[in-house]
Amino acid sequence: MKQSALSKRNRQKYFWAFILVAPTLLFVLIMNIWPIIQTFYFSLNQIKGLGVPKWIGFENYIKAFQDKDLASSIWNTAIYTVVTVPIGTFLSLITAVFLNTKIKGKSFFRVLYFIPVVSAPAAIAMVWRWLYNSDYGLINYLLSLIGINGPNWIGDSHFVLIAVMIVGIWSGVGYNMIILLGGLQDIPKSYYEAAEIDGASSIRKFFSITLPMLSPTLFFVVTTSFIGALQVFDLIFMMVDKANPAIKSAQSIVYLFYRATFVNNDKGYGAAIAIILLVIIMFCTFIQMQLQKKWVHYR
Repeated sequence: MKQSALSKRNRQKYFWAFILVAPTLLFVLIMNIWPIIQTFYFSLNQIKGLGVPKWIGFENYIKAFQDKDLASSIWNTAIYTVVTVPIGTFLSLITAVFLNTKIKGKSFFRVLYFIPVVSAPAAIAMVWRWLYNSDYGLINYLLSLIGINGPNWIGDSHFVLIAVMIVGIWSGVGYNMIILLGGLQDIPKSYYEAAEIDGASSIRKFFSITLPMLSPTLFFVVTTSFIGALQVFDLIFMMVDKANPAIKSAQSIVYLFYRATFVNNDKGYGAAIAIILLVIIMFCTFIQMQLQKKWVHYR
């Protein structure tokens, strides 16, 4: 009888819990799940412009796997991700640790590092295009002072991806720094006080207390940065002109999706590229979820 009453109480709790999360669940289904289903359906059709979908099965996927541009865009995206995520996370961590100490002007530096996050991507691209300009850009001018003839950063196929990666790292440090700073401030000071009593050095405290306690936040930063890097588009779109011959050395998977869908008006093929990207992101996220069991420590 008691067990039956408890079950009834639990059922009521589950019912009200479902009622409370139902609006959010409905929003996720409409805004996230349904577009995925619709995109997969479109990927199985030939859709030219605003035309009616024509069922063609997996032809778009066969075309994608034979497309050299898709192979090169996957390669460019992989390089961008492998380079920008570790370097960006490392710089964000160093900056967060630095700004978590007792220094003068701490608030000023926090705002300074966060400015790129709240700046318009178009403005960032315009500033960096000027910095990278091979004729009157500041970077090549500074290189000339030490006797180095700077390259044509955006117009040279050997340097265009490097130029985009530098901006990607620079623009992401502030956002990740704020998240890591929140994680650092959540670590109890009593751990550091106990370590100081034991005579632990600053480096020992960093590797024995800070990093393990910060690992859940660090895992979040790495995962979101990884997904963001795989979806890079705006920097490439605004920094490199479509007519620039070097664009093929920098175009990402999302850029190829944009070109197929909105330039070539082939929405079916664009949808197939989007689904391929979704599978890549899901696979990478699954690998990360498995690996996190070995280095993330939850309290």
